[in-house]
Amino acid sequence: MQLTHSRIAVPFPKLGAGRILWRCFGYLRPYWYLTAGAYLTLFGIAGLSLVIPQLIRWIVDEGIGSQDVWPLGEAVLALLGLTLARGVLLLLQGRWTETASQGVAYDLRNALHRQLAGLSFAYHNRTETGQILSRTIQDVERVRFLTGRASLRLVEGAVLLLGTVAMLLWMNPHLALLSLTTMPLLGYRALYFGRRSRPLSALIQNQTAVLTTRLEQNLRGARTVKAFAQEEAEISRFDRENERWFDLSAQAARLQAVNLPLLDLIANIGMVVIIGYGGLLVIWSQLSLGELVAFSTYLGQLFQPVRRMGVITPAIAMAIAAGERIFEILDAVSEVQEAPDALSLPPVRGHVRFEDVSFAYFPRHPVLSSITFEALPGQVIALLGATGSGKSSIINLIPRFYDPTRGRITLDGHDLRHITLTSLRDQIGIVLQETTLFATTIRENIAFGRPNAGEAEIIEAARAAQAHDFISQTPQGYETYVGERGITLSGGQKQRIAIARALLKDPRLLILDDATASVDAETEYLIQMALERLMQGRTSFIIAQRLSTARLADLILVLERGRIAARGTHQELLHTSGLYADIYHRQLRPQER
Repeated sequence: MQLTHSRIAVPFPKLGAGRILWRCFGYLRPYWYLTAGAYLTLFGIAGLSLVIPQLIRWIVDEGIGSQDVWPLGEAVLALLGLTLARGVLLLLQGRWTETASQGVAYDLRNALHRQLAGLSFAYHNRTETGQILSRTIQDVERVRFLTGRASLRLVEGAVLLLGTVAMLLWMNPHLALLSLTTMPLLGYRALYFGRRSRPLSALIQNQTAVLTTRLEQNLRGARTVKAFAQEEAEISRFDRENERWFDLSAQAARLQAVNLPLLDLIANIGMVVIIGYGGLLVIWSQLSLGELVAFSTYLGQLFQPVRRMGVITPAIAMAIAAGERIFEILDAVSEVQEAPDALSLPPVRGHVRFEDVSFAYFPRHPVLSSITFEALPGQVIALLGATGSGKSSIINLIPRFYDPTRGRITLDGHDLRHITLTSLRDQIGIVLQETTLFATTIRENIAFGRPNAGEAEIIEAARAAQAHDFISQTPQGYETYVGERGITLSGGQKQRIAIARALLKDPRLLILDDATASVDAETEYLIQMALERLMQGRTSFIIAQRLSTARLADLILVLERGRIAARGTHQELLHTSGLYADIYHRQLRPQER
């Protein structure tokens, strides 16, 4: 790959950095005692840092100057004691700071996971997985550093800076003022560095998320990529995104390469001037050698906090950008909201009504228009229609994965918008069109909806879904790991495990979204027998792809372009609906031959 090293335009930083910082530090509240302890040690460390140069001055002027071993030895032991005390305080400070900042990371990740679990399908449909992974892992780590060592070092630097300036002015005002002449330039350059770093850091973090998304999609679709011989094309796409990340990172490296040495240069120039002028004062007997040594030590402490800003400022800029990305998720509002006065739904009979329901995934692009029908308790409702006719949209509205844009849906007379989501979904069993299994055992996948289910119940559900036989033939039976997304199982096997999962939940409402589409005719027949037993006494909604399913239904809804084009039983529709007759002769009837 040939890198162009092109310069990428960096936008001016957004406002609101103070608000982001305030929210980030708000996560330290549960760990206030650790944070308070760390900041108390900070003052002790700063105090010792200010005392030690004075002890060094005394050692040089009095201990060495008097050529007396005992005072020199006592002073050196005192210096050793102060150094050890400072080391102990640094140890406590580091431990408490890290514990508190790790707690912030723990709480942030929990909050993100809780928020993502509560957001509606609409949010997840438009958000890339790589973006979420990047924010949950990398961005949280940057905020952790901000609330830990980064902020502590800045406060420590400010305290040390003020204390050192005071000590310098006390020792020699003229020399102190001369040493401070480079400070405004040093501070200006550090602030400039920070202002440039923040927007660039945000771009780098966004591009890292793009790379994560690209990699995640390639790994998830590895079979498809290889099946269509698109390895080189995917490599090229990844290379382009990686090159953009390289260009941004190179731009950040150039910014640091210029500013960090420049900060050191400014600080060192000040040091050279002071040593030169201070040396003359010593020669002219206007300053003792010990005072010059102490002055030089203080000067190193004076420039150290400002130089440290040049190192920490980019990290803080990245943390602010990371916090902004994290709070975008935490502040996201779910399209499906639970009403403040929502009722907890008691066990239901399963009477479902759609009353003039319309729905659109995007404004001005309706997928359902004026849908009205009624499902009585225990009835089987079959949905038929071409791809895109609205079948999946109807069944997605029943568990409130989405809300209608118009009209209402009731369950036993309760508007779904006035029912708690948990109590609603607890009474619904779902087998989605795209089967999702987790990278764990077959047992845990079946018991996902009822984690406390017993062994006999799990096996009974698997038998009813015609899954027990093939499970028994796997190496560890129900303890067999299925691999990520069930990759080690066939489509039909995954579908039967998903059906077993729904059976074990023992729901009052059953939703089967193309539940038998991935099984052969023989297995489909056995599953249909199990489903007939399962659906007795339950209201069931099935997307029908086979004639056997259509014949089983008490009511068939034939959908066309988001509207109900016909309704009735199988025999009624054969005589009254040309659309259903066409579906029957072209799609359903050939399956029975």
